[in-house]
Amino acid sequence: MSTDRELGSWVSRRRVLFDSGAGFGWLALSWLLSREKANAGPSGEDRKPHFAPKAKRVVQIFCVGGMSHLDTFDYKPELSKRSGAPFDMPTFFGQAGNLLGSLFEFKQRGESGLWVSSLLPHLAECADKLTVIRSMVSKSANHMPAIAQMNTGFILTGFPSMGAWVVYALGTENENLPSFVVIPDPRAHPWGGTLQWSNGFLPAAVQGTVFRSSGDPVPNLSTPPATDPAARQAGMEWLAAANRRYAREQPGGSDLEARLRGYELAARMQLSVPETANLKGEPEATRRMYGLTGKETEALGTQCLLARRLLERGVRFVQIYHGGSGSDWDAHGSLESNHQKRAQEYDQPVAALLEDLDAGGLLRDTLVMGVTEFGRTPVSQGTGKTAGRDHHPECFTCWMAGAGLRPGSAYGASDELGYRPAESPVTVHDYHATALHLLGLDHEKLTFYHNGIRRRLTDVHGRVVEGILL
Repeated sequence: MSTDRELGSWVSRRRVLFDSGAGFGWLALSWLLSREKANAGPSGEDRKPHFAPKAKRVVQIFCVGGMSHLDTFDYKPELSKRSGAPFDMPTFFGQAGNLLGSLFEFKQRGESGLWVSSLLPHLAECADKLTVIRSMVSKSANHMPAIAQMNTGFILTGFPSMGAWVVYALGTENENLPSFVVIPDPRAHPWGGTLQWSNGFLPAAVQGTVFRSSGDPVPNLSTPPATDPAARQAGMEWLAAANRRYAREQPGGSDLEARLRGYELAARMQLSVPETANLKGEPEATRRMYGLTGKETEALGTQCLLARRLLERGVRFVQIYHGGSGSDWDAHGSLESNHQKRAQEYDQPVAALLEDLDAGGLLRDTLVMGVTEFGRTPVSQGTGKTAGRDHHPECFTCWMAGAGLRPGSAYGASDELGYRPAESPVTVHDYHATALHLLGLDHEKLTFYHNGIRRRLTDVHGRVVEGILL
């Protein structure tokens, strides 16, 4: 048995006798304190919104590679009329061709009359739930920095992701699951990988935790079968004691504090994660609705259904990636076949998530964000069936749905060719400021002092897009 000298101040004979008689009281107190700590900021301050929020939680669905706005949500009859005509415009790869009209039919959908193309028939049925922004503008035409900006507000790496900022500001609603969960495409990570859900300079505890949608949701979480439970528990208790003693001697280290919380959370996750990730108990009708029985839709359907289960269990921010480097929406050539394939994977699961959240009453206080890093050019790369579109950050489309938004509406407009915003341009900073506003957060007040600067998600920019709010 370890002596008092070996364990320092962690345990004493008097403490053992006391805990033997009052163990249940201390257990309850420990649980309450852990919850209080989980919902407190790094300096111990309460985590509360700045004003009454419309949304309590967020799910972001990221189409990696650059979904074409001209072939999904931004109907441009003039572009179709002038298709094939030369048009002198700079492009990312410098391979400009002739104007290329949409390869897909557009129709007005729902009571709102929102324009949606034939690529997305299931989302078209959700048109009256969508708030579409057709005048988005990004800073970069390169995947890595453009994805970074959509996630962190900056085209450079090293900055906290939006999910990290939200968890830093609002804390958690479930002490048995991470507050910020990322569900990548099982085929590949996005450009930049884990940098896209980093905590940056915020406390390490607010970084995203990756859940896989197949196999073990969290690698290395399960205890190996040959491990003796009693020996493992004793080892974990000794390690916790040593870490806490070191933390007291070395105050101010957020990495160690995050590791301590990580160990504690991992122990609770060993029970909560298998139950959360077990989709077999879902009704067969729900599994079919998400497309879990279809070859094209199974992967993203699993991601979306897992996201719904995480949200209803109190996870604050869930990020879903559709596509990754090499398996994405990046259609420089053969746009028709590329977008048909990606849309088949994307359309049904995302529409099912919206319908399911709505049916369960969660959509009214959940913010759903459908994003991509940039759009595609109005001119073609290549000709015929091999025609594609280049990267286009000057104007593209993102959408939102849920809490506090004007459903069935479109905001802003691109010009007649979909090249630049014709009215009400919305920057990525504006998009982030609006999302934070819906969560009850003032983007100018949500700051963190780092290297002499009060940093924020929106840098020194951003405005709330009032026109999309109820």
